[in-house]
Amino acid sequence: MLDNLQFDQKGLIPAIIQDYKTGQVLMMAYMNEEALKKTIETGKTWFYSRSRQKLWMKGEESGHIQEVKEISYDCDADTLLIKVEQTGVACHTGHYSCFYRDIEGREVEEKVFDEEVIYAPGKEGPAILFELYEIIKSRKENRPEGSYTAYLFNQGIDKILKKVGEETAEVIIAAKNPDKGETVYEIADLIYHLMVLMVEKEVELSDIFAELRKRR
Repeated sequence: MLDNLQFDQKGLIPAIIQDYKTGQVLMMAYMNEEALKKTIETGKTWFYSRSRQKLWMKGEESGHIQEVKEISYDCDADTLLIKVEQTGVACHTGHYSCFYRDIEGREVEEKVFDEEVIYAPGKEGPAILFELYEIIKSRKENRPEGSYTAYLFNQGIDKILKKVGEETAEVIIAAKNPDKGETVYEIADLIYHLMVLMVEKEVELSDIFAELRKRR
């Protein structure tokens, strides 16, 4: 494959990194031939830093690694598209994607790894489910002090199930109210607690999607 690629005069080629589950573009960086070879060999993304003039592996310090699922290139053979499974976040700012601002400079995606963020206003689409799932997994693994999610895991399965039951009842009550906003709010709470249960029981979102597809 490398023989087909068109590296620039500095021996670099841009690589667009995409979440293989959601299709969300996560970041863009440059690779040289060695970085691409290491990416193929290790199954994790490696890039070439133009400022430091050295290779670096995504997540080597933060732990937010990218497991490579697929590599392709465009019609001119001068740009790579790499689909990955992202652990944690892709952006050093704490956002899931580096593309978190609109053209006016407004943030359209909240940070997800420096505080307990459950909802991301203005960011529609299924990607938030995967981001939330990763946050919950992180809270289970690290158990940060003051985290409500960590508290649920510390209390155990009975507490988690109790909250799922309570939130289900609150959805029913809200649905009897003509205010749509209240129903949306309570459904979001229920989904969050269901996802805590999923992480506790090691159920992946893909398991749920596969079951739904099977029933279609």
